[in-house]
Amino acid sequence: MLDKYVTIYHLVLMAASLNDPCFWSGFAAYQKLAHRFTAFYAERAWTQAELEPGARVLDIAAGTGALALAAAKAGAQVLATDFSPGMVDAVRSHGLTNVEAAVMDGQALDLPDASFDAAFSMFGIMLFPDWRAGLAEMARVLRPGGLGCVGTWKEPAGAAANLLLARLCAALFPEIPQPAPIEGMNALRDPGRFAAELESVGLTDISIGEVSTDYPFDAETLADPNLFQFSPLWPELDGARRKAVLAALHAGLEAQGGLLPVPSPALIGMGRKRSG
Repeated sequence: MLDKYVTIYHLVLMAASLNDPCFWSGFAAYQKLAHRFTAFYAERAWTQAELEPGARVLDIAAGTGALALAAAKAGAQVLATDFSPGMVDAVRSHGLTNVEAAVMDGQALDLPDASFDAAFSMFGIMLFPDWRAGLAEMARVLRPGGLGCVGTWKEPAGAAANLLLARLCAALFPEIPQPAPIEGMNALRDPGRFAAELESVGLTDISIGEVSTDYPFDAETLADPNLFQFSPLWPELDGARRKAVLAALHAGLEAQGGLLPVPSPALIGMGRKRSG
């Protein structure tokens, strides 16, 4: 019973961290660990959207701007928003003249109705405390016929290092319960429910597609002290178990020639705002 309450406590702490702008602003390794990886999904979403050059595009919970950069390079006029000033600064640091960036809460966008041709949120809205408000706000700012696009992870543990750790712990320590996913991610990882939620905010012609790439886990990644900062499982492990995890990862890297690929499937949901 005590283990159950400790797990709940750690989940609450993790949720509080994810909802704290300072947590994201202070996570200096985010650009290195995540940006190049998530850029694959952002570029796939952008390609699937098939938007014309010059489109007015909103990137919600933009992080370091993987989607914003893909859109800008294709000639779009982009506004990237994030509740973390540090992430907004990271987007601005790219210095693109057709990308604006602003600190803004995706659950209550300070933007007029029907003001964008397309709005994207790649792995952002799924983390919101009120993720349904995030979907509704995305739809509100779209012009009639505008495109809404949301990316979310398909696996309960998410992707990349978190997914690798979850699978490893399930094999090494089956007595430790796997934490429940964040509410929004849990809902949207089901394609049928994902489509229904997009429809509920006024989108139509909905498509839900799966896309995947391998997270390239290597020795440099393993050496990063922030590697498992996003994982609710890592705080559950005592010193001996952490050593066992790291030993297994080192052994896996050696067996795989220094690169341990982690297949990380995502769902990309798209729809058009109803006219009238």
